[in-house]
Amino acid sequence: MFKKLFAPTDMTVGTPWKSILAFTFPMLIGNIAQQLYNTVDTIVVGKYIGDNALSAVGSAGPIINMLLVLFIGISAGATIMVSQYFGARNRDSLSHTIGNCITITAICCVALIAVMLPLIRPILTALNTPPSILDDCTGYLQICVIGIAGLAYYNILSGIIRGLGDSVSALIYLLIATVINIVLDVFFVAFCNMGVPGVALATIIAQIISSVCCMVKLTRMQQNFDLTLKHLKPVGSYMKTIVRLGLPSGLTQAIFSSAMIIVQSLTNCFGEQFIAANVVIMRVDGFAMMPNFSFGTALTTYAGQNVGAGQYDRVTKGAKQGTLMAVGTSTVITGVILLLGKQLMHIFTDTQSLVELSYSLMLILAVGYIAVAVTQSLSGIMRGAGDTMTPMWISLITTVAIRVPVAYGISFLTRTAELPYGRQECIQISLLLSWVLGAVLTAIFYRLGKWKTKAIKQ
Repeated sequence: MFKKLFAPTDMTVGTPWKSILAFTFPMLIGNIAQQLYNTVDTIVVGKYIGDNALSAVGSAGPIINMLLVLFIGISAGATIMVSQYFGARNRDSLSHTIGNCITITAICCVALIAVMLPLIRPILTALNTPPSILDDCTGYLQICVIGIAGLAYYNILSGIIRGLGDSVSALIYLLIATVINIVLDVFFVAFCNMGVPGVALATIIAQIISSVCCMVKLTRMQQNFDLTLKHLKPVGSYMKTIVRLGLPSGLTQAIFSSAMIIVQSLTNCFGEQFIAANVVIMRVDGFAMMPNFSFGTALTTYAGQNVGAGQYDRVTKGAKQGTLMAVGTSTVITGVILLLGKQLMHIFTDTQSLVELSYSLMLILAVGYIAVAVTQSLSGIMRGAGDTMTPMWISLITTVAIRVPVAYGISFLTRTAELPYGRQECIQISLLLSWVLGAVLTAIFYRLGKWKTKAIKQ
């Protein structure tokens, strides 16, 4: 029984909702654990260092997300290819896909470190980062860039393991890393007085440990594939497919991260307290989004395996059942935020004015999580089937055409002598509108059904 728990799962058989839920649950716990990285960072910084340091960590967030877009793209392509080849029982293609993903990640890590290190401070300056937090933010990002391999390989390798149908192993390794992260956070900040850089160092060390654990696990799963030097050698056809499938997902995240950076520039204009409030909101938001991301990823693997096996009726049935579960979960979370929001904000700061501001802004976003449940679930189905372009275009429309213009538009139209940059609620209102439109467009394109023609040729 224990061995079966950590074995690859065949999602082409059994009751769809049971397979999806069984795969989602450990991944949800894992995503919550991963979110604890940032949350513990925020709590430790807010309690031990202060609100300005909290703002520094928050200002670094969008840039870190932008750094990870390459690896998110590779991970997305890997998950889709691995799940479809696994469903089709194609051992050779599965082996080359895994090997090429490992090689691509190493190349990208070296290139990213070389390019980004000298650009960090100029980027932060260009984004109107307040001078009071510029040094802390720069130090935090420099450490994250140097240790980018840990962040990258965990994303890639856990994506491969999930594509094979094992969502439990990545959970275990992430829980171990989370405990290490918490211990090191407190040690570096509270006992060593390392400040914000100590928080970054703790996170990087923990991520490296989790990525090493994933690599060890992968080497022990070779009953389904082979992993030799021959398979690590780049092969044009596999590299091309990884890029074709992963690039839209990476670009989607890049678009979202770019929008966050552009909006962060507007956010910075409202001052340190508003920046800190947005950090608190993002931490609560991270937990609220976890079920949506978990169901979306589970449905990607589910769709990939069943498309690989040619079972499209089963894909459609799973899409309906998975989306209903995601919407139900998000509805409960929205209720919790509405009822217990202030208590949640108090976890991160003792400053009452910051709690009140964070809660009022969070109320604007609360209902939007239900819309995101629809978007993530149906996008997961389309990606798993090989259609990664449609979710990318939807993200492009909702982010570039809606979120950024609406945020700056409301800011401009509400300017007064007392509010030289307009109403600060413009940030949350624009995000809510983009979420709702994204759900509508995703549902429409899913119903059109063109995703059914995008499977990888076996």
